[in-house]
Amino acid sequence: MDKAMRKVKQLEGWLGERVDRLPMKRLTLYAGLLLLVSLVPLLWLGRYNVMCIDDYNYGVSVHDAWMATGSVTEALKAAWAQNMDNYQNWQGTYISCFLMSLCPMNFRYDVAWIVPFIMIGMFASSTFVLGKHILHKWLGADQVSSAFVMLVLLFLFYQVLEAPFEGIYWYNGATHYVLMQSVWFFGLAAVSAALWAQKRSREAFLCGIAVVLSVIVGGGNLVTALQAEIMMALLVFYAAVVNRKKLAVTVIPFITGSIGFLFNTLAPGNAQRGSLDMDEGYSAVTAILLSFYNAAVFIIRWTTPFVILVWVLLLPVLWRIVKRSDRKFRHPVWVTAGTICLLSAMFTPTLYAIGMVGLSRVDNIIQMVYYLGLFLVTAYWLGYFAHKRDEEEAFAAENGSQGRAADAGRLSAGEIFGLFLEKTGNRLTAVCFLFLMVMWVCTADKNTYTSVSALRSLVNGEAGTFYQEAMERHEIYIDETIVDVEIKPYSARPALFDFDDLTEEAGNWLNLAVSQYYHKAYVRIVEE
Repeated sequence: MDKAMRKVKQLEGWLGERVDRLPMKRLTLYAGLLLLVSLVPLLWLGRYNVMCIDDYNYGVSVHDAWMATGSVTEALKAAWAQNMDNYQNWQGTYISCFLMSLCPMNFRYDVAWIVPFIMIGMFASSTFVLGKHILHKWLGADQVSSAFVMLVLLFLFYQVLEAPFEGIYWYNGATHYVLMQSVWFFGLAAVSAALWAQKRSREAFLCGIAVVLSVIVGGGNLVTALQAEIMMALLVFYAAVVNRKKLAVTVIPFITGSIGFLFNTLAPGNAQRGSLDMDEGYSAVTAILLSFYNAAVFIIRWTTPFVILVWVLLLPVLWRIVKRSDRKFRHPVWVTAGTICLLSAMFTPTLYAIGMVGLSRVDNIIQMVYYLGLFLVTAYWLGYFAHKRDEEEAFAAENGSQGRAADAGRLSAGEIFGLFLEKTGNRLTAVCFLFLMVMWVCTADKNTYTSVSALRSLVNGEAGTFYQEAMERHEIYIDETIVDVEIKPYSARPALFDFDDLTEEAGNWLNLAVSQYYHKAYVRIVEE
């Protein structure tokens, strides 16, 4: 045991020395490679992805139009007509419904592999752009260090994603939430960049982008749309107080987004759907109060040992970033409270509408907002402690207060912690990275982390078997001579593909969706 511990310490010391000698650019490159390697199994597993669940319900009109005419124009017309019908009779999310009806598999069944590329590509890139922008512009970090933090954060997120299938592989569910959240992240980054723009032409260009994206977000899911309304209101307030010359670049996107949001929430279909829905939501006040409770519950749930290791790993990097920053970190309590309120607000729409939380496809985007907020708030607090001494000394010098000067000479707990990070930072990062890799690769349950689970399903043949059987089903579906469809259950399925399958009951809503899509008398599972 002692021998093993000595080897571990030797390895830790070697890693610490290596990290000391590595420039941040190279560390950022390695972080990018780690993220890329972790995403390869997820994208590779997408090769065996298939159409499922609401993809059939929302795509039936488009599929019929495409099969009848082979015209993209006619397919788009069918998508818009179905979208308007949904708006009048089912739900007001006019942008999401339009995009959901345009499932790529409506045009060619075997292109479901493109879905994870779209969803990971959009969500990862938008999160990276927004997070890097906040770190660089608002917290004063350099570009390279900001990129390093965001690459590590994305690696973390995609390993512990709450519902991988619903956030990566399922077109309908991921479009409604992950894709719309991606659009909002890009929109928020555009508005914020307009606030920092020096040239009027660039400011106008970014404002134009934000206007378009705000309308799209307003017509998407209500969780993201409400989040956008809150953030835009705060940015309008910030511009009004701090820099009125920039007020227009926040007000215009806020107005257009709010108009889109009103069209969404006031849709006739929302009222009709509410009258048919047996689930009863809470009152507005109760829903808001319960949102804070549920935020605390999910924060605890999502703060796993894996997350804590990544957080500790990044502490030295964040400390160096904010210590070199020339920004003022004067309001850590307000920043923390605002982040908690924003995160809690994302639980409110489902509590108000149906009286529940825990919808996996919704939790995916809330989880990312939590992790993004966690690291940004941590950086802000570190910045507060890193510059607190300078602030106090400057105040004492200006006011000639000996008492305050004496107080300024003492080290606070935050400053002591900062000195600890400076002294042991690289070794701490190396140790945490070592444990992180061991935890990631050597986990007992190979389905704990998404990349390991995906690789397992590829290697043991589950993915191939599942896809072969799915294509056999599809051949039966498109056979016009078969009207009464009876199919076998899947004999194997990747753990990440955890969607509900068809049942033995032909009247089940999933069975009905497939039978209507392919115009069959019925479709049902037959157990051997």
